[in-house]
Amino acid sequence: MGCVLAVCISEKRGTKKIQVPYIDIKINHGIIGDAHAGDWHRQISLLAQESVDKMLSLGLELKPGDFAENIVTKGIVLNTIPVGTKIKIGDTIVEVTQIGKKCHNDCEIKRLTGECVMPTEGIFAKVVLGGRISPGDYINLLEE
Repeated sequence: MGCVLAVCISEKRGTKKIQVPYIDIKINHGIIGDAHAGDWHRQISLLAQESVDKMLSLGLELKPGDFAENIVTKGIVLNTIPVGTKIKIGDTIVEVTQIGKKCHNDCEIKRLTGECVMPTEGIFAKVVLGGRISPGDYINLLEE
C-alpha cells in the first residue's frame, strides 16, 4: 500500500505543474482543470517520491509538479505495475495505460542533469471511477 504525497495541475501542456490542495477527476476526462485532461489514454500522470529522491541526490532543488506529474506517491513502485492494472486512490479508481514516455527535447531537468526519471519511472492512467484525490489518500492495487 502506498499513499499520495502531493497533487498537481497545469493550465498548459509542456510546463511544470503546481501543487494544489486536491484534484477532482472525472471518467473519460481526467483531472478537472488540468491541461492533459481529455478522452485519451494519458489523463493522469503519477511519479513516486522515491524516483524524485534519485534526482534530489544529484543536487537538484525540486518540488512536486516539476516533472509535470499530477500525483506524487510514496511507498509503491509504480513502474512495475502492469498496464491494465486498476489502482484505487482514495475513493477513486484509475487504470494504468502506459509506463514511461519519451522525454520531450526541451525538458529542463534532462538539460540540467543529463537524465530524467519520468520517461522510465513515471506512469500514466485513465479514470475508471471519478471523485476527489488529496494528499494522504491511500493507494492500493486492485486484483481482477
